[in-house]
Order: sequence, then structure tokens, then C-alpha cells
Amino acid sequence: MTGYGKSVLQLPTKKVTIEIKSLNSKNLDLNVRIPSYYKEKELSVRKKLAKSLVRGKVDFSIYIEMTADETSTTVNKTVVKNYVEQLRNTLFIGSEDDVELLKMAVTMPDALKTEREELDEEEWNTIDASIDIAIQEIVAYRTDEAKSLEVDFKERIKNIKKFLEEVISLDSDRIEHVKLRLQKAIADLQVDVDENRFEQELIYYLEKLDINEEKVRLENHLEYFLETLATPDSNGKKLGFIVQEMGREINTTGSKANFTPIQKAVIQMKNELEQIKEQILNVL
Repeated sequence: MTGYGKSVLQLPTKKVTIEIKSLNSKNLDLNVRIPSYYKEKELSVRKKLAKSLVRGKVDFSIYIEMTADETSTTVNKTVVKNYVEQLRNTLFIGSEDDVELLKMAVTMPDALKTEREELDEEEWNTIDASIDIAIQEIVAYRTDEAKSLEVDFKERIKNIKKFLEEVISLDSDRIEHVKLRLQKAIADLQVDVDENRFEQELIYYLEKLDINEEKVRLENHLEYFLETLATPDSNGKKLGFIVQEMGREINTTGSKANFTPIQKAVIQMKNELEQIKEQILNVL
């Protein structure tokens, strides 16, 4: 969702700069800053941004730079003249110091007056078209970033699959390791053991350590992630949920593994998944 778009428009009396910035966010958080005489158009601008950007912390700004000789701010002559007279009478100084009095007077309240500029619909239509250009820029920026993210996600899912295959190949060794460890523990006790009962207890113990379901579910989640990534719809939140489920299966596998080589592979899977989590909020 990180992006930037800008459009500059030169009108007869002013230069209009439109900027749109966006950062990651679970929802759409719009901050719109526009001149007061365009305020009645703020709602339509918000709708336009929401439709195109969907999610993210978005800052939208319109900056105005007056380029014409005329200005809407003028000196309120009557008020300034009155201030000068009052200052002269208060300070008891002569007319030769009127320049200093004038400097003081123009800083007084209401010394300057600004005529409120009315909205020109034709001008706004031109600005609105420029807003569309800025939106197209930020969407293009996001699209380019999304392509690089897609490549990164696919590579990390591929790596998780590779480590999962390693876990599957090590599982038989793990079971044998657990059996040998239990037999050694019993042998160290130097007691007679009922072989049938031992086998029953061993089966029960191994069932608790079984990770076949976790492996199957993780495989399914990995495939589902890639399928969802390929859809044209806005699916960032859905991908986030899938990542959560993947993490749950990887964590359970690690807690049940009880075998150092598998736990090493689990750590590698967690590392790859963490990299995906850091970027998943950047997906619409």
C-alpha cells in the first residue's frame, strides 16, 4: 500500500500542486487537506480516493501558489489610518515618524482584509482531472511494488515448501530416534518390562507426537496462499489470515517435533514466514 502520486497544474492565476502519499494500514485512513474555497468538494474527493486506493493511511493535499499580479488580500485603508491616528495621539510624536507608525498599524487586527474566493466550477473540473492523474500515478506506483512483492512471496513460499519436504523426509528418523531414546531410558532403569505394554505405551506416546495432520494442513495453506495471491481481487486481509494459519501449523510442528534436525527446519520456516508477515500489510 506504500505509494506516491503527484500532479502539477498551471492555471491562469495560480499554480496547483496535488500530492497523494500512502502507507500501510489495515483499513482506509484518509487525511484530506484542501483550501477552504474547495471544501464543498471534499466529500467527492474522499469518495474518489476510497474507490481507487481501498486501503492504507492516505494523505491527500492540494497546494495553491498564486502567480497573478492581483491578490485577494488588500490593505484595509480606513482601519490602518485610524490605527495610525490613535498611535500618534498615544505616543505624542509628529508626522515624521508616520512610517514607523504605519509599520505598527499594519500588524494590528483587521489591518489586512482577504476577500473570500468563490468556487469556479470550470476551474474545479480542471483540478479534478489533475487529481485523477495523481491517483493514476500512485496506483501505478503501488502496482509496480506489488509485482516485486509477488515475486518475493512466491520465493518464500517455495522455501517453506522445501523445508517442509525436509521435515517429511526426517520424520521416520525422528520416530526411530524417539523409540531408541525410550528404550534406553527403560534399560537405564534396569527393570523388567512387559514388551506388549511397552509397545502400547509407545504407540500412545508417538500418537501425541504425530505431525502428519500439521504437515498436510501446512501444505494446503501454502497452496491456498498461492491461489489467493493469483486472484485479481483485493485479497490482502485474506492472505493475512492464511499466513496466521500457516504460522499455527509451523509452531505446532516445532512443539511436537522433539527432534533437533526437524526443529532446525522449523526455525527456517518461521524465518521465511516472518518475512512474509512483514510485507503482507502492504497488500490490498
